Amino acid sequence: MLDMLKRWIGQEPAQMPMSRMPAGAPAPRVPRYDSSLIASLKQDHHSLVELFEQVGRLAERGRFRELPATLVAFKTALESHVIAENVRFYNYVENSLVGDEENLALIRSFRREMNVIARSVVDFVKKYQRYDFDDNTKQAFLREYAAVGGLLAQRIQREEGNLYPLYQQV
Repeated sequence: MLDMLKRWIGQEPAQMPMSRMPAGAPAPRVPRYDSSLIASLKQDHHSLVELFEQVGRLAERGRFRELPATLVAFKTALESHVIAENVRFYNYVENSLVGDEENLALIRSFRREMNVIARSVVDFVKKYQRYDFDDNTKQAFLREYAAVGGLLAQRIQREEGNLYPLYQQV
């Protein structure tokens, strides 16, 4: 089962000399290049935007009782995307850029920023994952929804325009 999961996330044994590995330690693994990964991550972006827009449409129509389920679906999809990026994209790119300190710093900055955004979105979902929306809560939700949407849109544009082109087969 563990081997199947490792293959799914694209890992293979690293080329570390056996003399440097602790005795009895499993070989470290780094992700393999996956020619379909960027297309898959962009599809995730598309799906995340659709789910987020669905949340907004429900709120605009005053259907606040339906928000929690859609918010949870959005949060789950975002968490899955972030895990895929962390395990499959960032690990691969960081390994492939060893020695390129400028691009490594850029990658690490993007990674930290995405983790902060993901935590903020999860906090937003948890805050509004309730059924007792009064007028004040509805207005606060709409303001925060707009702010979170702006962050996500900006992040997606930067990932697809600046970050994903760094994913290249080495």
